[in-house]
Amino acid sequence: MNDTQNKASKTIAVNKRARFEYHIEERFEAGIALEGWEVKALREGRVQFADSYVLLKDNEAFLFGCQISPLATVSTHVTPDPTRTRKLLLHRNEIDRLTGAVERRGYTLIPTAMYWSRGRAKVEIGMARGKQKHDKRKTVRDRDWERQKARIMKRG
Repeated sequence: MNDTQNKASKTIAVNKRARFEYHIEERFEAGIALEGWEVKALREGRVQFADSYVLLKDNEAFLFGCQISPLATVSTHVTPDPTRTRKLLLHRNEIDRLTGAVERRGYTLIPTAMYWSRGRAKVEIGMARGKQKHDKRKTVRDRDWERQKARIMKRG
């Protein structure tokens, strides 16, 4: 298995909307505190975080709005909450740096991807600024041009 196949098999989900809505300037890797049923659901790829965001509170980072749909086979003694707030695991200096960026420089923290790393679920957090409408139009225009250019090159 080559590196791209290996990376693709480790990816749980990618937040494509984040790349469209924001200019992502820096990325951080964070662990995520999960319950057992959530890990099983992630292995099945049952996660949606298009509308999720990261909030810093009391020197801790939390993931809001991420929906992990429970499997039908979750044991009977557990009552799953698909949209519960999940704690993100970051080093103290990373949290301090993110806090400074959010409070002083006006950045937004959004999850951009979720993947497996050494058997543990990780979330990639992007430190981002919101795009304006003209930036979004330019992104769409560039994407359409790349697609059209690929078609022309394919035909010869």
